[in-house]
Amino acid sequence: MKLIECPRDAIQGLHQIISTQKKIKYINLLLESNLFDTIDFGSFVSPKAIPQMADTKDIVKKLNISQSKSKLLAIIANERGANEACQFDEIAYLGYPFSISETFQIRNTNATIEESLERVNAIQEISQKANKQVVIYISMGFGNPYGDEWNAEIALKWIDKLSILGIKIFSLSDTVGIAQPCSIKYLFENLIPKYPDVEFGAHLHSTPNTWKEKIEAAFSAGCTRFDGAFLGYGGCPMADDELVGNMATENLLDFFQPNQHLKKINELKIAFQELIN
Repeated sequence: MKLIECPRDAIQGLHQIISTQKKIKYINLLLESNLFDTIDFGSFVSPKAIPQMADTKDIVKKLNISQSKSKLLAIIANERGANEACQFDEIAYLGYPFSISETFQIRNTNATIEESLERVNAIQEISQKANKQVVIYISMGFGNPYGDEWNAEIALKWIDKLSILGIKIFSLSDTVGIAQPCSIKYLFENLIPKYPDVEFGAHLHSTPNTWKEKIEAAFSAGCTRFDGAFLGYGGCPMADDELVGNMATENLLDFFQPNQHLKKINELKIAFQELIN
C-alpha cells in the first residue's frame, strides 16, 4: 500500500501566501513521520498561475529527505518545468496533469490533449535522462463539468497511448468530485489486469460522507496507491461544492491502518492547522 500526501494540492489555492519557512517546517514533519511513500510537495509552474508555489526551488534544498523513507514529487506543466525540476537530485517524481477533457487541458496547461501527448513524450525523455520518473494524473478522469464527451473507454484510450511512451505510474483523478463507486471500480478493474507492469493510483475528491465508499471501490478493484491531504484541504474550485475536497489523509490512514500512528496523525493535523492559520 502506498499513501501519497499532497500538501502542494492542499495549499496551492489558498489566498494568503504561506511563508517559505512554515512550508519547510511542515513538509519536514511529513518526511520525518515516515507514514507516506511520497510527498507531493511543490510545483515548477508559472508563479503567475500559482503564486503559492513560487518558492518550491527554495524549499527543496531545505528538506531532510536523506533522513526519510518518503520520496518527493513535484508537479510540472511543460518541458521548462521538467528541466527546472530535474536540476534537483532530491526530487524523485515529476507529476504531469493530463486531462481527458479538452476544455480543462487547455485551461490547465494551455495545450490540447494531442499537444499534451507530445509534451508528455518530451517530458518523459527529459526525466529519463535525469533518472526521474513521470507520474501522469488523468485529470477529469471520471467526468467533467464542461459538457466534453466522457466515458470510461475514453479514459482507457488515452492511457493506452500514454503507456506506449513508457509511463509506469498513473493516478486517476476525480477532479471535480463526481466519481461514483461504480465508475471507480470499473476503471481500475479494467486497467490493472491489462497493464501488470504499470502502477495505478487514485486521486479522489470527496465530501465528508462519501469518502469511504470511494476508497472501498478503488481498493476492491486492486488499487493500492492513494493520494490524500490532511483535513481534506484542497481539491478543485470547479467542483462547485464547498464540501468537496481532497481525500482526507486521516480517513485513508484510518481505513488502511486503523488505530495505528494515532499520535503522529494528531500531531500532523495540528501542524497543518498551524500552517494555514
